Amino acid sequence: MQQLITIKNIGRKYVIGAETIHALKSVSLSINKGEFVALMGPSGSGKSTLMNILGCLDTPTQGEYILNGINVSQMTDDQLAEVRNKEIGFVFQTFNLLPRSTALDNVALPLIYAGINKTERNTRASQGLQNVGLANRQHHKPNELSGGQRQRVAIARALINHPSIVLADEPTGNLDTKTSVEIMALIEEIHAKGNTIIIVTHEEDIAQHAHRIVRMRDGLIADDYLNTNIITTAL
Repeated sequence: MQQLITIKNIGRKYVIGAETIHALKSVSLSINKGEFVALMGPSGSGKSTLMNILGCLDTPTQGEYILNGINVSQMTDDQLAEVRNKEIGFVFQTFNLLPRSTALDNVALPLIYAGINKTERNTRASQGLQNVGLANRQHHKPNELSGGQRQRVAIARALINHPSIVLADEPTGNLDTKTSVEIMALIEEIHAKGNTIIIVTHEEDIAQHAHRIVRMRDGLIADDYLNTNIITTAL
């Protein structure tokens, strides 16, 4: 198996006034290409800090992070932004869509940063929306879409640059149960096509869709195991 992510002795501390908070103490983890991993833990366990480092949204205070053969631990903000746009697709709990832009323009956004011309951007974004079942909603703005449809737009946007990893942070956190099931079925479908997925969640039933579960506690990995009770919701 090809290793996509290798982190060694990653630590992250924050100094707030006179206090030093060790959000991550010394975390080592490898994730292979094509894995579906759930990152779990209670509030304050370090899972969000680890996700931010994995997503190149933050840099560690100590340790090394190799992403797809590139050492990203010591990169500048500009270099990290480039790696994020090329290697990582993000799906957030709050969707993070531009309210005044159509679904098509929201999906096409990463392609602007990648320097793709408008015709190709629109063609690829249109295909992306079709892939998530929203071919008939391309010209709708986020406020004209349901929560589930907004998350589908966010997923299409996350996949538009063919990233190495899809990083989903509580992707069903703002959705009702029925819509959550539909979104998880879509994420499973994306994984079945060979995509590497890391899902951050505090919900056991969402984590059970993953093939591997990494549990965090007090800034450390408390448990890391293959899931033998995978829930599948293929529609």
